[in-house]
Amino acid sequence: MDNAKGPAYLIVGGGRWGARMHAMLVGEGRRAEFASGLRREAKESSSAHESRLAQAFSDSSAQIVWLCVPPGAHVPTLIRAAFAAGLHVIVEKPWVYSREETARLQDAATKAGLKGGVHFEYCLLSEIENWRRQYEQQKDLEFGGTFNVHAADHLGISAMQNLGSHLMAMREYAIPHSRLAKIYCGYELPDERMVWLDSDKLRVANIEFLGSKEPIVQRFLACFENSLDGKPFPFDFDFVQRVNENLR
Repeated sequence: MDNAKGPAYLIVGGGRWGARMHAMLVGEGRRAEFASGLRREAKESSSAHESRLAQAFSDSSAQIVWLCVPPGAHVPTLIRAAFAAGLHVIVEKPWVYSREETARLQDAATKAGLKGGVHFEYCLLSEIENWRRQYEQQKDLEFGGTFNVHAADHLGISAMQNLGSHLMAMREYAIPHSRLAKIYCGYELPDERMVWLDSDKLRVANIEFLGSKEPIVQRFLACFENSLDGKPFPFDFDFVQRVNENLR
């Protein structure tokens, strides 16, 4: 793409989500290509596989790897390989890895001077940003939310971990001192997406974000890319570990 701007991306994972991310990146003027041939071969050791991944990432023209793949043991391997190749990494939720694994990956990113982040785009809704400005330090609020979808579970992951991680990320980002009230998440239910804040059993604010047309993925993209120039990036692996601990 002759008029491409910003860093180049390597997308790991096909399917609908990978195609959507590719279309978004190209639409934003970024260079983006799909990775291929990354599966571990039958007789390949784990260390040899990771080394081959690192070489493949290094040989690409990308600066950022976007992992559009379901969670599993392959994700930390891909992250380590990207860091070894000197590439930044964006990972899709849900994050299902242990505190120890998460800390190791965050340490690896810090030592390499690279960024690793998890794609929590709903945190960048305008009204969530307003909550952050108004309520970030407030301690007398209760947070609740609902995230139900009509689709079935295709990942074998609980709705609370998969969908609830979005809600808890919004809480951790905007009103981290609030108390957790009730969280409702489910598959094969009428679509519903809402978060709210209460104080003394009175509703302070609520956000219904079902069908939002805000460019929140593009905002996440800008936030991540700006962090490469030294600006803050809140959605790193430490952040997602706090989200997971709150979910538990």
